[in-house]
Amino acid sequence: MILKIILLIVGFIVLIKGADIFVDGSSSLARNFKVSKMLVGLTIVAFGTSAPELAVSIKSMISNSGDIVLGNVIGSNILNILLIIGCSSLVHDLKVKNDTIKKELPILLLFSTLLIVLMSDFVLSGQVDLLDRGDGITLVLFFLVFIYYLLHMALSKKEKEVEDKNEKILSIPKSIVFIIIGIGAIVLGSDLAVNNAIGIASALGVSERIIGLTIIALGTSLPELVTSITATRKGEYDIAIGNVVGSNIFNIGLVLGIPIAIFGGINVGTFNMFDIIFFFISALFLFLFAANDRKIRKAEGILLLIMFIAYYTLVIIKA
Repeated sequence: MILKIILLIVGFIVLIKGADIFVDGSSSLARNFKVSKMLVGLTIVAFGTSAPELAVSIKSMISNSGDIVLGNVIGSNILNILLIIGCSSLVHDLKVKNDTIKKELPILLLFSTLLIVLMSDFVLSGQVDLLDRGDGITLVLFFLVFIYYLLHMALSKKEKEVEDKNEKILSIPKSIVFIIIGIGAIVLGSDLAVNNAIGIASALGVSERIIGLTIIALGTSLPELVTSITATRKGEYDIAIGNVVGSNIFNIGLVLGIPIAIFGGINVGTFNMFDIIFFFISALFLFLFAANDRKIRKAEGILLLIMFIAYYTLVIIKA
């Protein structure tokens, strides 16, 4: 047990340093190519920090642990918004661009709604709630449409940003090296943290649903948490927000879609309506707060954190 705790701490240290390097590389790459930092946040940063979720989901499906896969996605998406955006807004008010409010956040709401519909077989047709291979393919296809949107955004406009003379811009090769090293450290740190956290939790005899919603969701969301807080501290608000929005879409479309499409279905009966409603409400609140005045302020971040504490308190009580 002591060794697992030590390795858990080592994982956190590697994760934090990796996120710092990753944000620097991503930001510099955006500057070099004059590409929107929101686009970088939605793609490179979001996909890189979601790599642990995808790895855990595929590993869990191979091990016939479907509850962990779904709990990982639902828990991670709730954590990404309530905890990560909440904590980031405490560092500094998060400025949200108009395109994000009109396009990216509605797309996240669309993906969240799609997943809820696919999970509601009993309500819609009286059948057992099941995410089958067809549902997985549907999620992946929707994600491909999102990728098309990102490519269109990248090709249709270049972002003109005010140059910050104090900002150190890395060369393109060095930016790419930083991104690769950062992702590697993030994945390694997450792997150490998650594996040892699961070992500690399993020794206490916790169900797969609870492990998925809590330990694994928190562990695999650590890259997003550290990356977004680091980006906020550096004033890279587009990367901080794009990371969360892109990661949540990635989680639904690929982290859940690919394993189900490949390995078959997941019985979602162990997840109650409370989990599903909170999953959607978190995305809705993020949209409403951002649309209010194009900022997510400290007071709104505190409310998100209160919702986070309330949700997980009830999850643990009902365990």
